[in-house]
Amino acid sequence: MPESEYSFTEDFKVTDDVKADFEKNGYVIIRDLLSSEEMKKLTEALESDEGMKTKTYGRDDTQGRKTKTALWNYVGNDITGAVARTEKVAGTFEQLLGGEVYHYHSKVIMKEARTGGAHLWHQDYGYWYENGCMYPNMGTVWIAVDKADRGNGCLKIIPGSHKAGRVDHSRVGDQAGADLERVSQLEKALGLFHVEINPGDALFFHCNILHRSEQNSSDRRRWAFLVAYNRADNNPVYKHHHPQYTPLSKLPNAAILECSTATDLTGKGFFSLDKDFSLASLNTKA
Repeated sequence: MPESEYSFTEDFKVTDDVKADFEKNGYVIIRDLLSSEEMKKLTEALESDEGMKTKTYGRDDTQGRKTKTALWNYVGNDITGAVARTEKVAGTFEQLLGGEVYHYHSKVIMKEARTGGAHLWHQDYGYWYENGCMYPNMGTVWIAVDKADRGNGCLKIIPGSHKAGRVDHSRVGDQAGADLERVSQLEKALGLFHVEINPGDALFFHCNILHRSEQNSSDRRRWAFLVAYNRADNNPVYKHHHPQYTPLSKLPNAAILECSTATDLTGKGFFSLDKDFSLASLNTKA
């Protein structure tokens, strides 16, 4: 398989090779992390979830579009929470990040057919640095709900760009945009990779990887379920719109199919754009 790409099996382990690829490239792709049966259960839950209908917001992409997103801070007790707590998701990231992690937030990005907006070049740590997370010991699992390819606005990343450290960001519309001159130079040096993945495939990526996605002008939607983790010893020094350290009780992988609660909004703490501490901090910089 290509570098930084693996297939999930029940005896999958984060080997030294997996760790080396993550450290070198800033990401690993694990194909079939969620089985077709698990994906069916997750997709049906997301499509019927009231939070996906009533708690969404969109960030202006400066090109006339927005991408619908629903984001919540606490892991919850439904199928999304079961996925976020499993060994193959949370446990894998603990090994990649080198220590205990906690749930920083989850979200569903709903890049709808013909209307889905773009996400500008950025690092997640471009936002999270502003939240008082002192070290970039953080990352995100990006699980494809729908097939993601160049036609419907898949992620584009610059492999190895996490080693450049945090790039300057400024507010662009409702987004934090990375310094495009630095992005251009890093792309020339390191290249560009399109993350084309199928439902159930997962991208585990470091918070300093530069990434973006284009608008979706195709006839196919592109939904994704994302879980962000912070290392337990990186507790934010500011109270902000995402949680401080909260211990995460991990679950066996079987918990996904055993979960009897499809959707439950109780205690999830949904985010609204007017509470965006990190974006407001960028906005006030001279």
